[in-house]
Amino acid sequence: MAFSPTTKKITLALAAAGLVSASAFALHQAGDGPPAAALVTAPAAPAAALPDLTGLVAQATPSVVQLTVVRKGVEQVARGLPDFPEDGPLGEFFKRLPRQAPDSAPAQGMGSGFILSADGYVVTNHHVVDGAEKVTVKLHDRRELPARVVGSDKQSDVAVLKIEASGLPAVKLGNSDSLQVGQWVLAIGAPFGLERSATQGIVSALGRSLPDERYVPFIQTDVAVNPGNSGGPLFDLSGRVVGINSQIYSQTGGYMGLSFAIPINTAMDVVNQIKAGGTVARGWLGLTVQPVTQDLAASFGATRPGGALVAQVTPGSPAAEAGIRVGDIVTGYAGKPVADSADLPPMVGATRPGQTVQLSVARDGKERTFEVKIAQLPGTDGKVRIGQAETGEGPRLNVAVAELTAEERRSLGVEGGVRVTDVGPGAARDAGVRQGDVLLQIDNRPVKDIAQLKEIVRGLSAGKTVPMLVKRGEGALFLALGVPASRG
Repeated sequence: MAFSPTTKKITLALAAAGLVSASAFALHQAGDGPPAAALVTAPAAPAAALPDLTGLVAQATPSVVQLTVVRKGVEQVARGLPDFPEDGPLGEFFKRLPRQAPDSAPAQGMGSGFILSADGYVVTNHHVVDGAEKVTVKLHDRRELPARVVGSDKQSDVAVLKIEASGLPAVKLGNSDSLQVGQWVLAIGAPFGLERSATQGIVSALGRSLPDERYVPFIQTDVAVNPGNSGGPLFDLSGRVVGINSQIYSQTGGYMGLSFAIPINTAMDVVNQIKAGGTVARGWLGLTVQPVTQDLAASFGATRPGGALVAQVTPGSPAAEAGIRVGDIVTGYAGKPVADSADLPPMVGATRPGQTVQLSVARDGKERTFEVKIAQLPGTDGKVRIGQAETGEGPRLNVAVAELTAEERRSLGVEGGVRVTDVGPGAARDAGVRQGDVLLQIDNRPVKDIAQLKEIVRGLSAGKTVPMLVKRGEGALFLALGVPASRG
């Protein structure tokens, strides 16, 4: 069947527009196809559209804050990122940044955070405010307010701040346990000080274990996160916070597609403990574990690799007392499967000390169950920092303290008290408080624990001098604590 030149031109145009199939067009060109009008096909269905984030950004941005942190006599190697060794993946970047030696002028760092509640509680990273003498929170409406560090936990890299304000736009919290790989997420923060910057990406992986970060099952994303984003929120598409941006992996110091966020469920457990009593209790099992490879699985009589292989059991630990042995493979904890060795530490760390859980173990090719009473993680007995910055809420000590263990109280011969682990510039240092002192009384009121210490300090009258009883070495002495008259 022959076609006129005009018809061929029309058919060619239809093919170029994608409205004629390749096979039909070939037949048509050969003169064997149907009429031109019959060649027209319906347009292909458009690909799924990318999410429109404009509404989400407008809704969420007012709840995000920028932090300015002043530290005196502290080397600054980055803004809003933890200290990395120069021979690490960020080394070349940090080598190019200016450093300040001790006793230099105050050093300034930056970070991000988000408003947790309308009455002024703000959440950020521990490494953003660690060692801070002064923290300032810049709100979406351009107000800049001084902040007090309510508490800061190094293990989880979570800190809680308080500013004196009301009616603030608080975030909505999501459920990080329901996240899925491939899900869209959005970060808002102040990378390199560029406030209110929004970046998007997807969840790349869940439950990531990073070196020296055993107690946080990180969310890995490909969201562009840079120095200054630390402490800022990670949102899902419903506008709920599902994580706190914490770390990046980079060989240049900037974004390379690997960003890590603290799951909001993990973070809020820490936040609630800090707000309730100023301490963070973290569980301890007393095991050193390693991954189970295919060869190790075969050598231990396991049918397939998986679980956490016990390489060491600490004498006297909960695991030792329960009967766990070297060579056991932990396959379940408190009713949840342990697929890999990295799964176990976050599960144990999130368990309250004193709680009894079931541990499923493969031994000699057989599955066994043990009852284990979880203890407090040694060396982290509720260590928090009290009052790093002055605010209108009243006088602060600016000391870091830790709860005393029962054994420490027995050896010291005291019924209560808290140990000073660090002293910053302020009223306590002026009074003569030293690192290692045990605070026993303030204003003739016994200090039983950290929660009571915070209560006593809040009630002190500005401008007044009160007695402070401390235990130092084998003896005890009174110090005169001058309560600052300034209220901000």
